[in-house]
Amino acid sequence: MYNFAVMGVGGYIAPRHLEAIKQTGNRIVAAVDPKDSVGILDRYSLDIMYFRETERFDRFLFKQHRKSNDEKVHYVSICTPNYLHDAHIRLALRNDCDAICEKPLVINPWNLDALKELEEETGRRVYTVMQLRLHPVLKNIKQEIEKRGQHFNVELTYITGRGRWYYVSWKGNEEYSGGVATNIGIHFFDLLIWLFGNVKETLIFHREEQTVSGYMSLEKADVKWFLSLNPRFIPEDVKKEGRNTFRSIKVDNKEIEFSEGFNNLHTRVYEEVLEKKGLGIEDSRKSIEVVYKIRKSPLSTPQKGQEHPLIIK
Repeated sequence: MYNFAVMGVGGYIAPRHLEAIKQTGNRIVAAVDPKDSVGILDRYSLDIMYFRETERFDRFLFKQHRKSNDEKVHYVSICTPNYLHDAHIRLALRNDCDAICEKPLVINPWNLDALKELEEETGRRVYTVMQLRLHPVLKNIKQEIEKRGQHFNVELTYITGRGRWYYVSWKGNEEYSGGVATNIGIHFFDLLIWLFGNVKETLIFHREEQTVSGYMSLEKADVKWFLSLNPRFIPEDVKKEGRNTFRSIKVDNKEIEFSEGFNNLHTRVYEEVLEKKGLGIEDSRKSIEVVYKIRKSPLSTPQKGQEHPLIIK
């Protein structure tokens, strides 16, 4: 049994990590969050140490690692805002813990090199959460793509309406979240690169606070993509069902259906990590480089065949 600490335990994604730790037969011994709405911890244990200040948590880790293996913290699960991931991974590694970090591992690609150096110095590992790679339907599709050995035309559309709170929170600040492509798109860009190979070209046609769109040329596919937080782009039939999220990946005009099978993906991530097979720094590099380019590259004019149906003129 391993001991886990969870940073950002009051956030949206933390419950999936808490459940994954429990389902893999491990123990939560400490948690950190500046906001003290963390009553969820009682579902897992009444003995979890809780810290509102990262500095006090740092001291706790330092002290525990002078104790027996039964008392030390082995893994730190990081569910904090994107811009803090780099610092919190460093905190974990310096205290002789492995880090399991939510997407994106970091916002800027060059931070990966520094983390890699710290891995080598400390002998600890950094793991990232890219759970779509473990989805059974998508794993089968990858095998089929490799078998067919052809070039594909892909259309990615992801629209998820967000309320006013989003733009007031850290998520609405590009410096803190990395913007739309990083915050809601990185899982899909990682998935496309994993399925269709390395990026040959990235073009951006539209970029503003709520919406980005463009084109990617991959080794095995040409990809038109559109990401938005604006609910006006959600298809009418989806709205009538009372849903404010629309997700679609079409390969050669055929829809990939993978709406089911998401429930235990974080647990599968943890199982892979505990078996020392989890995804790490280099696995995350290509998608982080792509979203950085989307954020920083100048806009291009689409050529014929590159336009997504929802592209903003």
